Formats: sequence, structure tokens, C-alpha cells
Amino acid sequence: MSNTYGKIFRITTFGESHGPAVGVIVDGCPAGLEITPDEIQTALDRRRPGQSDITTPRKEEDKVTILSGVFEGRTTGTPIAMVVGNKDQASHDYSHVAQAFRPSHADYTYTAKYGLRDHRGGGRSSARETVARVAAGALAAKLLQHYGIMVRSYVSQVGHVKLRKHYTKLDLSQIDSNKVRCPDGKIAARMIGLIEDARDSLDTIGGVVSCVVQGVPSGLGEPVFDKLHAELGKAMLSINAVKGFEYGSGFEGVKLRGSEHNDQFYTDEQGNVRTRTNHSGGIQGGISNGQDIYFNVAFKPVATILKPQQTINDAGEEITLQGKGRHDPCVLPRAVPIVDAMAALVLADFLLRQRVNKL
Repeated sequence: MSNTYGKIFRITTFGESHGPAVGVIVDGCPAGLEITPDEIQTALDRRRPGQSDITTPRKEEDKVTILSGVFEGRTTGTPIAMVVGNKDQASHDYSHVAQAFRPSHADYTYTAKYGLRDHRGGGRSSARETVARVAAGALAAKLLQHYGIMVRSYVSQVGHVKLRKHYTKLDLSQIDSNKVRCPDGKIAARMIGLIEDARDSLDTIGGVVSCVVQGVPSGLGEPVFDKLHAELGKAMLSINAVKGFEYGSGFEGVKLRGSEHNDQFYTDEQGNVRTRTNHSGGIQGGISNGQDIYFNVAFKPVATILKPQQTINDAGEEITLQGKGRHDPCVLPRAVPIVDAMAALVLADFLLRQRVNKL
């Protein structure tokens, strides 16, 4: 099992949904970076369960403890270990799936691969693992801020309700002004209504998280196999429930001709190389070009629903299974900080890799 991500800014996550704790070890973070537990906690609070009536009611404070690698508010250059305890597991809620394969879950595939599985909340396959990513991502985001790079994600679609404004027309400071984390209040209200309807119908619904990264210098990316957009895609697709990734013009770009799609270069008044459009999404040839990087991440509806479904048990017998316990009707609001974290981890790693590429 691959539990480590990154080449220089490298993280290893550990822990299960219903174990004592989840955590992360961050190696390769430069010494001297100012960081406090409160800054990491702020990111974790955006991901934690029980934060509104459209998320799972599981109650976890998700309090982070930094075990190593930080002294007097600064990173020391040594491995940084962080841990978050699990308090409100309610493992009995999963006794009914001890021998059953939940539809669209990892129950069957984990059993096929390892010959056994932890059925309590999905064990290692649970989105609870992303607590560790968010903690590490907060550290990466602080490093990026040192270089003037800002990562911001928001919910742009829930079901058929879609935010059609381009990110340049939005006030991204309003992302956290509502519980669905959409920076347009009117659209957010419609999204919330759709999530509430899915919840009340004992069902779930999916959508899209959009991300914008500003202040990225040109030159980040490692062709040919570690192209920046390829690594962002890998990072996003490693998040639970993600079904798709597109950057720049994405699939809509196929409707344009080359003369319409090409981003023409010019030099601005400060002598900086710019492009008049940004269909490339800030990346050309797998390398950042200095423009804003923007991309979309598609999330499927949460697999656990409270309606009866047909499936099989581990003996191969057909059974009827009805979900129990506490689950998100829509993963989108809590996925926003996870997308932020993974984007920050990718860019922090590439930023440090670039420092060794040339004099």
C-alpha cells in the first residue's frame, strides 16, 4: 500500500477511521518556517465532521498535537509528526456490514487485494484518512505563503445547480460565508436546498470543487512524467470519492479551434511575460507559466445511503443491505479544505524541486 506522497516535501499518513488516531509525518520541510498549532487547527476545523446540518453528525474535535519537528514556533528541518485522536467512532454502527460488501465502497476490492478488511467505517479506505492530509497541507500552505502563493478552493456545483461565473468574477473571500462553501450566496442557497432534499430522502448527491492557485512563479513542473498538471491530477484523484479532474479549459476546450484556444503572449509594463487569455490554466508543457492555475474536481455522491440496496456478502450470497450510522449527504463542503491541502502539497514539493534544477 502506498502511504507516502511527494519527492522532497514528503508526507506519510497513517491510521484508520475507527482506530485510536490518524496522523502524518512530514519530511523535507525547510527549517525556519513559522507555524503554530492554531494555524493547522484552522484548516482541520474546516474539514471536521459535525460542523453543520448538511454534514455528518459525527462529533470529532480533531485537535492536532505536534509531536516533533517544531521548536519555539519554527520548523527545525527534521521530520514533523502530527497526530489527531479519534473520539466518536461508534463502531457498532458498522456491525451489519462485517460480512457484506457495500455498493460502490472499497469493501470488496480491499478484501480482494488483502484477503481481509477493517469494516469499521472502511478502515484505511475511509475519508477519515484525509485529516492527515489537511494537517500536512496547512504546513505546505504556510510555506507557499512565504513565496506569495495562495490556494483557494470552493464548491462550484452540487447536482444540477452550477455556479456559472468565472472565478475572476467572484469574491473568493466569501467562500466560508455559508455552510456549503460557495462564494455566491444565491447559488449557495440553492445548493443547500438540494443537499437537504437528498438528506431528507435518505440519499446523497455529488458535485464539483473548483480550485484557484495565484502567485505561482513560472517554471514549476518536472517533465516528462511529473508534469505539473499530471501531478495535480494524481493528487486530486487520490482523494476519496473523486471521479474526475480537469484544468484550464478542460473538456469545454474541445469546442474551440486552435486560433481561439491559443493563449497569446505579451510583455506587461513591468516587463513580465503574460498571456492575454488563460485557456491553458497556468500550465504549458507541464510547467507553470506564471498565470493563475485553475482546475475542477468532480466528486461522486457519497456511497453510503440509508435506503435498501441489493448486494452480496463475503460468501457470495445476494442480500439486501440498508445503510446505518452517520454519513454526509454531500461530501463537497468538507472536501474543500482537502482539495486545498492536496494542491498545496503538490506545489510545495515542486517549489522545492525547482530550487535544485538550476543555479
